[in-house]
Amino acid sequence: MEKEIQPDQADYSGYIRGKRIFVAGLAAAVAAVFIYSVARGSSNVSVTRVLAALLGQGTAKENVIILNLRLPRSTTALIAGFGLGMTGCVMQGILRNPLASASTIGVSQGAAFGAAFAIIVLGGGLMSSSTAGATLSVTSPVLTAACAFAGSMMSTVFILFLSRFRRFSAGTLILAGVALSSLFSAGTTLLQYFADDVRVAAVVYWTFGDLGSTFWKQIAVMGTAVLAAGIYFFFNCWNYNAMQSGENTAKGLGINTDRIVLTGMVVGSLTASVIVSYVGIINFVGLIAPHLIRRFTGTDYRFLLPASGLAGAALLLLSDTAARMAVAPIVLPIGAITSALGAPLFLWIIFKGRYRD
Repeated sequence: MEKEIQPDQADYSGYIRGKRIFVAGLAAAVAAVFIYSVARGSSNVSVTRVLAALLGQGTAKENVIILNLRLPRSTTALIAGFGLGMTGCVMQGILRNPLASASTIGVSQGAAFGAAFAIIVLGGGLMSSSTAGATLSVTSPVLTAACAFAGSMMSTVFILFLSRFRRFSAGTLILAGVALSSLFSAGTTLLQYFADDVRVAAVVYWTFGDLGSTFWKQIAVMGTAVLAAGIYFFFNCWNYNAMQSGENTAKGLGINTDRIVLTGMVVGSLTASVIVSYVGIINFVGLIAPHLIRRFTGTDYRFLLPASGLAGAALLLLSDTAARMAVAPIVLPIGAITSALGAPLFLWIIFKGRYRD
Protein backbone atom coordinates (compact mmCIF):
# COMPACT_ATOMS: atom_id res chain seq x y z
CA MET A 1 0.00 0.00 0.00
CA GLU A 2 1.40 3.35 -1.02
CA LYS A 3 2.32 5.51 1.91
CA GLU A 4 0.30 8.70 2.12
CA ILE A 5 2.38 11.88 2.05
CA GLN A 6 1.57 14.18 4.93
CA PRO A 7 0.81 17.88 4.13
CA ASP A 8 3.85 19.14 6.04
CA GLN A 9 6.11 16.71 4.22
CA ALA A 10 4.65 17.73 0.87
CA ASP A 11 5.12 21.41 1.68
CA TYR A 12 8.73 20.84 2.68
CA SER A 13 9.43 18.84 -0.49
CA GLY A 14 7.96 21.65 -2.56
CA TYR A 15 10.04 24.18 -0.66
CA ILE A 16 13.25 22.27 -1.32
CA ARG A 17 12.34 21.73 -4.97
CA GLY A 18 11.66 25.44 -5.48
CA LYS A 19 15.00 26.45 -3.97
CA ARG A 20 16.87 23.92 -6.08
CA ILE A 21 15.17 25.15 -9.23
CA PHE A 22 16.07 28.73 -8.34
CA VAL A 23 19.76 27.89 -7.78
CA ALA A 24 19.88 25.85 -11.00
CA GLY A 25 18.24 28.69 -12.94
CA LEU A 26 20.70 31.17 -11.47
CA ALA A 27 23.61 28.93 -12.48
CA ALA A 28 22.25 28.80 -16.05
CA ALA A 29 21.91 32.60 -16.05
CA VAL A 30 25.52 32.99 -14.88
CA ALA A 31 26.68 30.68 -17.69
CA ALA A 32 24.81 32.84 -20.20
CA VAL A 33 26.29 36.02 -18.73
CA PHE A 34 29.75 34.46 -18.92
CA ILE A 35 29.37 33.73 -22.65
CA TYR A 36 27.97 37.22 -23.19
CA SER A 37 30.93 38.75 -21.33
CA VAL A 38 33.39 36.88 -23.55
CA ALA A 39 31.52 37.98 -26.70
CA ARG A 40 31.25 41.70 -25.93
CA GLY A 41 33.95 44.35 -25.97
CA SER A 42 35.59 46.88 -28.25
CA SER A 43 35.49 44.18 -30.94
CA ASN A 44 32.20 42.30 -30.67
CA VAL A 45 32.06 38.61 -31.52
CA SER A 46 28.86 36.64 -32.00
CA VAL A 47 27.91 34.05 -29.41
CA THR A 48 28.10 31.31 -32.02
CA ARG A 49 31.67 32.29 -32.89
CA VAL A 50 32.56 32.34 -29.18
CA LEU A 51 31.27 28.80 -28.81
CA ALA A 52 33.15 27.79 -31.95
CA ALA A 53 36.39 29.23 -30.57
CA LEU A 54 35.87 27.47 -27.24
CA LEU A 55 35.46 24.21 -29.17
CA GLY A 56 38.71 24.81 -31.03
CA GLN A 57 37.14 25.85 -34.34
CA GLY A 58 37.71 29.62 -34.28
CA THR A 59 39.80 31.67 -36.69
CA ALA A 60 43.25 32.93 -35.73
CA LYS A 61 41.88 36.40 -34.91
CA GLU A 62 39.00 34.97 -32.87
CA ASN A 63 41.38 32.74 -30.93
CA VAL A 64 43.53 35.74 -29.99
CA ILE A 65 40.55 37.84 -28.90
CA ILE A 66 38.57 35.13 -27.16
CA LEU A 67 41.06 32.57 -25.84
CA ASN A 68 44.01 34.84 -25.04
CA LEU A 69 42.30 38.04 -23.90
CA ARG A 70 38.67 37.73 -22.90
CA LEU A 71 38.43 34.17 -21.62
CA PRO A 72 41.05 34.63 -18.87
CA ARG A 73 39.48 37.96 -17.91
CA SER A 74 35.94 36.60 -17.73
CA THR A 75 37.12 33.49 -15.87
CA THR A 76 38.83 35.74 -13.34
CA ALA A 77 35.59 37.70 -12.90
CA LEU A 78 33.61 34.47 -12.50
CA ILE A 79 35.91 33.02 -9.83
CA ALA A 80 36.55 36.29 -7.98
CA GLY A 81 32.87 37.23 -7.95
CA PHE A 82 31.83 33.79 -6.73
CA GLY A 83 34.45 33.84 -3.97
CA LEU A 84 33.61 37.35 -2.77
CA GLY A 85 29.87 36.68 -2.82
CA MET A 86 30.29 33.42 -0.92
CA THR A 87 32.62 34.85 1.74
CA GLY A 88 30.37 37.87 2.22
CA CYS A 89 27.43 35.54 2.79
CA VAL A 90 29.29 33.54 5.45
CA MET A 91 30.67 36.63 7.21
CA GLN A 92 27.21 38.17 7.44
CA GLY A 93 25.86 34.91 8.86
CA ILE A 94 28.46 34.09 11.50
CA LEU A 95 28.75 37.72 12.64
CA ARG A 96 24.97 38.14 12.32
CA ASN A 97 25.49 41.53 10.74
CA PRO A 98 24.17 42.53 7.27
CA LEU A 99 27.10 44.90 6.70
CA ALA A 100 29.86 42.31 7.06
CA SER A 101 32.09 41.66 4.05
CA ALA A 102 35.76 41.77 3.11
CA SER A 103 35.45 45.45 2.18
CA THR A 104 33.86 46.47 5.50
CA ILE A 105 36.16 44.67 7.97
CA GLY A 106 39.36 46.10 6.50
CA VAL A 107 40.58 43.16 4.39
CA SER A 108 40.55 45.10 1.12
CA GLN A 109 42.13 48.21 2.62
CA GLY A 110 44.83 46.10 4.28
CA ALA A 111 45.60 44.58 0.90
CA ALA A 112 45.88 48.06 -0.62
CA PHE A 113 48.37 49.06 2.06
CA GLY A 114 50.42 45.92 1.46
CA ALA A 115 50.46 46.52 -2.29
CA ALA A 116 51.46 50.15 -1.79
CA PHE A 117 54.32 49.04 0.48
CA ALA A 118 55.52 46.56 -2.16
CA ILE A 119 55.35 49.07 -5.00
CA ILE A 120 56.79 52.10 -3.21
CA VAL A 121 59.18 50.73 -0.59
CA LEU A 122 60.24 47.48 -2.26
CA GLY A 123 60.21 48.88 -5.80
CA GLY A 124 57.50 46.71 -7.31
CA GLY A 125 56.12 49.22 -9.77
CA LEU A 126 57.42 51.63 -12.40
CA MET A 127 56.48 53.41 -15.61
CA SER A 128 57.94 51.82 -18.73
CA SER A 129 58.40 53.84 -21.90
CA SER A 130 57.81 52.86 -25.50
CA THR A 131 57.58 54.61 -28.86
CA ALA A 132 53.83 54.94 -28.38
CA GLY A 133 54.29 56.65 -25.04
CA ALA A 134 54.47 55.68 -21.37
CA THR A 135 52.60 52.66 -20.13
CA LEU A 136 52.08 51.72 -16.53
CA SER A 137 53.04 48.30 -15.26
CA VAL A 138 53.50 46.54 -11.96
CA THR A 139 56.90 44.95 -12.49
CA SER A 140 56.77 42.49 -9.58
CA PRO A 141 53.25 41.03 -9.51
CA VAL A 142 54.25 38.14 -7.24
CA LEU A 143 55.85 40.47 -4.70
CA THR A 144 52.90 42.84 -4.88
CA ALA A 145 50.39 40.02 -4.45
CA ALA A 146 52.34 38.58 -1.51
CA CYS A 147 52.49 41.93 0.29
CA ALA A 148 48.82 42.58 -0.45
CA PHE A 149 47.97 39.20 1.06
CA ALA A 150 50.07 39.97 4.14
CA GLY A 151 48.37 43.34 4.56
CA SER A 152 44.89 41.85 4.31
CA MET A 153 45.79 39.17 6.86
CA MET A 154 46.91 41.86 9.31
CA SER A 155 43.33 43.10 9.31
CA THR A 156 42.00 39.57 9.64
CA VAL A 157 44.19 38.79 12.66
CA PHE A 158 43.12 42.00 14.36
CA ILE A 159 39.42 41.31 13.84
CA LEU A 160 39.84 37.72 15.03
CA PHE A 161 41.64 38.93 18.14
CA LEU A 162 38.74 41.24 18.98
CA SER A 163 36.23 38.48 18.31
CA ARG A 164 38.04 35.66 20.08
CA PHE A 165 39.73 37.23 23.07
CA ARG A 166 37.95 40.54 23.66
CA ARG A 167 34.47 39.13 22.97
CA PHE A 168 33.32 42.17 21.01
CA SER A 169 29.81 42.10 19.58
CA ALA A 170 29.19 41.72 15.83
CA GLY A 171 28.26 45.37 15.43
CA THR A 172 31.37 46.49 17.28
CA LEU A 173 33.53 44.30 15.03
CA ILE A 174 32.16 46.09 11.97
CA LEU A 175 32.93 49.46 13.55
CA ALA A 176 36.42 48.21 14.39
CA GLY A 177 36.79 47.15 10.76
CA VAL A 178 35.79 50.63 9.58
CA ALA A 179 38.36 52.18 11.93
CA LEU A 180 41.00 49.72 10.74
CA SER A 181 40.16 50.54 7.12
CA SER A 182 40.71 54.20 7.87
CA LEU A 183 44.07 53.40 9.49
CA PHE A 184 45.24 51.40 6.48
CA SER A 185 44.04 54.14 4.13
CA ALA A 186 46.04 56.67 6.12
CA GLY A 187 49.14 54.47 5.85
CA THR A 188 48.67 54.12 2.10
CA THR A 189 48.29 57.89 1.76
CA LEU A 190 51.49 58.53 3.72
CA LEU A 191 53.42 56.07 1.55
CA GLN A 192 52.15 57.83 -1.56
CA TYR A 193 53.03 61.24 -0.15
CA PHE A 194 56.72 60.36 0.14
CA ALA A 195 56.89 58.45 -3.17
CA ASP A 196 57.70 59.75 -6.63
CA ASP A 197 55.03 60.22 -9.28
CA VAL A 198 55.85 56.95 -11.02
CA ARG A 199 55.23 54.75 -7.99
CA VAL A 200 52.19 56.77 -6.90
CA ALA A 201 50.68 56.12 -10.32
CA ALA A 202 51.42 52.40 -9.97
CA VAL A 203 49.65 52.28 -6.58
CA VAL A 204 46.62 54.12 -7.93
CA TYR A 205 46.52 51.75 -10.90
CA TRP A 206 46.54 48.71 -8.59
CA THR A 207 43.80 50.08 -6.32
CA PHE A 208 41.53 50.62 -9.33
CA GLY A 209 41.08 46.85 -9.56
CA ASP A 210 42.05 44.97 -12.70
CA LEU A 211 40.64 41.70 -14.00
CA GLY A 212 42.92 41.67 -17.02
CA SER A 213 46.27 41.20 -15.29
CA THR A 214 45.78 37.57 -14.30
CA PHE A 215 46.83 34.55 -16.34
CA TRP A 216 45.97 30.89 -15.97
CA LYS A 217 48.47 30.27 -13.19
CA GLN A 218 46.99 33.01 -11.01
CA ILE A 219 43.48 31.94 -11.99
CA ALA A 220 44.29 28.39 -10.86
CA VAL A 221 45.45 29.67 -7.46
CA MET A 222 42.27 31.72 -7.00
CA GLY A 223 40.11 28.84 -8.18
CA THR A 224 41.75 26.42 -5.75
CA ALA A 225 41.25 28.82 -2.83
CA VAL A 226 37.59 29.44 -3.73
CA LEU A 227 36.90 25.71 -4.24
CA ALA A 228 38.48 24.74 -0.92
CA ALA A 229 36.56 27.46 0.92
CA GLY A 230 33.33 26.46 -0.81
CA ILE A 231 33.71 22.84 0.28
CA TYR A 232 34.37 23.88 3.88
CA PHE A 233 31.43 26.30 3.93
CA PHE A 234 29.06 23.78 2.35
CA PHE A 235 29.79 21.16 5.00
CA ASN A 236 29.00 23.73 7.70
CA CYS A 237 25.69 24.93 6.24
CA TRP A 238 23.67 23.32 9.03
CA ASN A 239 25.86 25.02 11.62
CA TYR A 240 25.30 28.39 9.98
CA ASN A 241 21.56 27.72 9.86
CA ALA A 242 21.51 26.94 13.57
CA MET A 243 23.43 30.12 14.40
CA GLN A 244 20.72 32.24 12.78
CA SER A 245 18.49 31.40 15.76
CA GLY A 246 21.01 32.80 18.20
CA GLU A 247 24.27 31.70 19.76
CA ASN A 248 22.60 30.14 22.80
CA THR A 249 20.27 28.08 20.63
CA ALA A 250 23.20 26.86 18.54
CA LYS A 251 25.12 25.90 21.66
CA GLY A 252 22.08 24.02 22.90
CA LEU A 253 22.23 21.96 19.71
CA GLY A 254 25.82 20.99 20.50
CA ILE A 255 27.52 23.42 18.13
CA ASN A 256 30.84 24.94 19.13
CA THR A 257 29.97 28.47 18.05
CA ASP A 258 33.38 29.90 18.93
CA ARG A 259 35.09 27.42 16.62
CA ILE A 260 32.56 28.00 13.82
CA VAL A 261 33.02 31.78 13.99
CA LEU A 262 36.80 31.57 14.21
CA THR A 263 37.32 29.09 11.38
CA GLY A 264 34.66 30.76 9.24
CA MET A 265 36.36 34.13 9.56
CA VAL A 266 39.80 32.63 8.88
CA VAL A 267 38.70 30.71 5.79
CA GLY A 268 36.60 33.61 4.48
CA SER A 269 39.30 36.19 5.02
CA LEU A 270 41.99 33.94 3.51
CA THR A 271 39.85 33.45 0.41
CA ALA A 272 39.08 37.15 0.05
CA SER A 273 42.76 37.96 0.63
CA VAL A 274 43.87 35.67 -2.19
CA ILE A 275 41.34 37.22 -4.56
CA VAL A 276 42.12 40.82 -3.66
CA SER A 277 45.87 40.23 -3.84
CA TYR A 278 45.54 39.29 -7.52
CA VAL A 279 42.77 41.56 -8.83
CA GLY A 280 43.05 44.62 -6.59
CA ILE A 281 40.28 46.40 -4.71
CA ILE A 282 36.79 45.31 -5.76
CA ASN A 283 34.35 46.65 -3.21
CA PHE A 284 30.76 45.77 -2.37
CA VAL A 285 30.37 42.52 -4.34
CA GLY A 286 30.47 40.50 -1.12
CA LEU A 287 28.01 42.92 0.47
CA ILE A 288 25.50 43.14 -2.39
CA ALA A 289 25.21 39.52 -3.50
CA PRO A 290 23.80 37.96 -0.29
CA HIS A 291 21.24 40.75 0.08
CA LEU A 292 20.00 40.31 -3.48
CA ILE A 293 19.61 36.57 -2.99
CA ARG A 294 18.29 36.34 0.57
CA ARG A 295 14.77 37.42 -0.40
CA PHE A 296 14.55 34.44 -2.78
CA THR A 297 16.24 31.71 -0.74
CA GLY A 298 15.67 32.92 2.80
CA THR A 299 18.38 32.15 5.35
CA ASP A 300 18.81 28.47 4.52
CA TYR A 301 22.55 28.30 3.83
CA ARG A 302 22.19 25.14 1.74
CA PHE A 303 20.79 27.43 -0.96
CA LEU A 304 21.82 30.91 0.17
CA LEU A 305 25.54 30.05 0.05
CA PRO A 306 25.81 28.83 -3.58
CA ALA A 307 23.26 31.36 -4.78
CA SER A 308 25.23 34.23 -3.20
CA GLY A 309 28.37 33.01 -4.94
CA LEU A 310 26.56 32.82 -8.28
CA ALA A 311 25.07 36.28 -7.76
CA GLY A 312 28.52 37.66 -6.99
CA ALA A 313 29.88 36.06 -10.17
CA ALA A 314 27.05 37.54 -12.25
CA LEU A 315 27.53 41.00 -10.72
CA LEU A 316 31.25 41.05 -11.41
CA LEU A 317 30.82 39.69 -14.95
CA LEU A 318 28.19 42.31 -15.77
CA SER A 319 30.26 45.06 -14.15
CA ASP A 320 33.33 44.04 -16.16
CA THR A 321 31.31 43.95 -19.37
CA ALA A 322 29.99 47.44 -18.63
CA ALA A 323 33.52 48.65 -17.85
CA ARG A 324 34.77 47.40 -21.22
CA MET A 325 31.82 48.62 -23.31
CA ALA A 326 30.90 51.99 -21.76
CA VAL A 327 33.59 54.05 -23.54
CA ALA A 328 35.25 51.36 -25.70
CA PRO A 329 38.09 50.85 -26.43
CA ILE A 330 38.92 52.43 -23.04
CA VAL A 331 38.43 50.02 -20.12
CA LEU A 332 37.01 51.72 -17.04
CA PRO A 333 38.27 50.69 -13.57
CA ILE A 334 36.24 47.73 -12.37
CA GLY A 335 36.47 48.96 -8.77
CA ALA A 336 34.67 52.17 -9.72
CA ILE A 337 31.84 50.24 -11.36
CA THR A 338 31.26 47.90 -8.40
CA SER A 339 31.45 50.80 -5.94
CA ALA A 340 28.88 52.74 -7.94
CA LEU A 341 26.55 49.75 -7.67
CA GLY A 342 27.29 48.98 -4.04
CA ALA A 343 27.22 52.40 -2.40
CA PRO A 344 23.46 53.01 -2.95
CA LEU A 345 22.64 49.58 -1.51
CA PHE A 346 24.92 50.22 1.46
CA LEU A 347 22.97 53.41 2.22
CA TRP A 348 19.67 51.61 1.67
CA ILE A 349 20.60 48.97 4.29
CA ILE A 350 21.39 51.70 6.81
CA PHE A 351 18.24 53.74 6.13
CA LYS A 352 16.01 50.65 6.31
CA GLY A 353 17.32 50.01 9.81
CA ARG A 354 18.69 46.55 9.03
CA TYR A 355 21.97 47.27 10.80
CA ARG A 356 21.80 46.04 14.38
CA ASP A 357 24.45 45.73 17.05
